[in-house]
Amino acid sequence: MIISSTPTAARRRHRPAARRALTATLAAGTALAAVVLTAPAAHAAESDISFSDVVINNGKPVVVGLSAEVEASLTYTVKSKVALDDWWVDAYRRTLGTDEYILAISTTRWSCRQSSAGGYTYRDCDETMTIDPDGMPGGNGNRLVNDDAAVWKTVGTAIRKNGSYDTDRLSATVRLQRASRIQSANATPEPVTKGKQITVTGTVQRANWSAHRYDNYGSRSVKLQFKPAGSSTYSTVKSVTASGTGALRATVTASQDGTWRWRYSGNTTTGASNSSGDHVDVK
Repeated sequence: MIISSTPTAARRRHRPAARRALTATLAAGTALAAVVLTAPAAHAAESDISFSDVVINNGKPVVVGLSAEVEASLTYTVKSKVALDDWWVDAYRRTLGTDEYILAISTTRWSCRQSSAGGYTYRDCDETMTIDPDGMPGGNGNRLVNDDAAVWKTVGTAIRKNGSYDTDRLSATVRLQRASRIQSANATPEPVTKGKQITVTGTVQRANWSAHRYDNYGSRSVKLQFKPAGSSTYSTVKSVTASGTGALRATVTASQDGTWRWRYSGNTTTGASNSSGDHVDVK
């Protein structure tokens, strides 16, 4: 096996013109003999181009709020027997080639480590996807909507030197989640006499992509956590169920100086979050 490390200069690319042209052609229902679509399964050994080992965001969900761009790592291997002009991996929803909806607005390619064996060239690529909830490249008025908090599929596309395409549906997926947050976290009274009661309040919310705002997120199980003065570690004191309007309230006994916060662990459609900490002196 011959191995060469060939890092490329970091480069920002928007959705390639070739990808747009391919999608438009498929959407129009025009036959394109150069496009090869394969089922999400292992590629046959004789295939001249294949994608494998696709991992987005280190296998973790990607959590997106209302407007800030979010970056997620993307690694994969593309294997080919033929010379390639370009290649990429996209995460998408809906129907590939007709009304597909691409997740990343752009991708930065940092490097593609190249090796060869058995007549094949292998490229192990390291990239960063950029997701803009207000600048989605296609679908839904170019904005995320709540239904997009789901599992997204992946597709690999390669362009041969002769200009023909190979597009493979892949088995890898990534889960997209709506951001949550906990507002107005407050512990009172401050200071407090040792042995007396402390009341901690707050409100749990999550991003409403469709309405472009944060809404109160009711009936969630949220943990009240405490970090003693001088420590860097929070521990859970109790779990509380938010009211139907997302309001949080818990009462605890003051025993030592420290900081109180809320932690919501998230669910399949919603990311985890911590409130800001509120320090309380105990006299």
